[in-house]
Amino acid sequence: MAHHWTQNDISDMSGKLAVVTGGSGGLGLATATGLAGAGAEVVLAGRDPERLRIAAERIHDRHPGAPVRGERLDLASLASVADFAGRLADQGRPLDLLVNNAAVLYIPRRTLTEDGFELTMATNHLGHFALTGRLVPLLLRAPAPRVVTVCSLTAKVPALDLADLMSERNYRPLTAYAKSKMAVLLFALELQRRATRALTSVAVNPGSASTGLYRHSPAPVRGLGHRLDRLLGRSTQDAASVILYGATSSDVVPGGFYAASGLLGRRGTPRPAPLPKAARDHALARDLWLKSEALTGVRPSFPARSLTV
Repeated sequence: MAHHWTQNDISDMSGKLAVVTGGSGGLGLATATGLAGAGAEVVLAGRDPERLRIAAERIHDRHPGAPVRGERLDLASLASVADFAGRLADQGRPLDLLVNNAAVLYIPRRTLTEDGFELTMATNHLGHFALTGRLVPLLLRAPAPRVVTVCSLTAKVPALDLADLMSERNYRPLTAYAKSKMAVLLFALELQRRATRALTSVAVNPGSASTGLYRHSPAPVRGLGHRLDRLLGRSTQDAASVILYGATSSDVVPGGFYAASGLLGRRGTPRPAPLPKAARDHALARDLWLKSEALTGVRPSFPARSLTV
């Protein structure tokens, strides 16, 4: 049962290849460390080569000889996403696990990426949509591929307004983040509906932990965020248990949503969690998928027999 699960229950991952976005620190690094400890070959994806190098060394210190390496990936750039996916494709390895973990929070002013997207939505949702879509061929070559997408408590917001996906009308940092996390959750669920028999897609909410998520925030917000995480949250290793459960447990249900079992999903062991009302809107999820395809130019393709839409 999920409520009894701990990281000691991670099954043997030897011979499996995993990609973890945001793998150079925080929950991504804790997740990658757990996967490496179970024998997986792990690709740490992130923007800063030096941070990736240090992260890989930290994992090697804990698990000597673990096959871990860093690869540059900027989710806010469609060109970087394409380059990253191309490098993996050139290596020819089936991809067993993709953990869509990276995120940015509280960008003070509305900022556009080189592709013309609002930065929070670009990084948290559109970049992961494009990455997943480009990696689908490698995922489908694995015997039991799985995609784990990290969501947030802030996904519990009203239905996403696709007409203002880029927050042009009234940009507010926390609202932009909440919108992006609702988009991420809708994406994870729609991915399962479109590829039911081809792969397993699950969404997870690891709860609060002290990470680098507030690094773009003004100093007062950053300080408050860290204090709240220390008060209400837990260590990154403990919070990563929910991600690792979604990534490795044989008990997960395709299209499931998992969170910590404690108050507000902030602490405790993994368990199935109720979906926010807006996330149960299949039509909204379908329309977001189509809009994401149009914006990114990436159109994931699955075997016809797997489609259920």
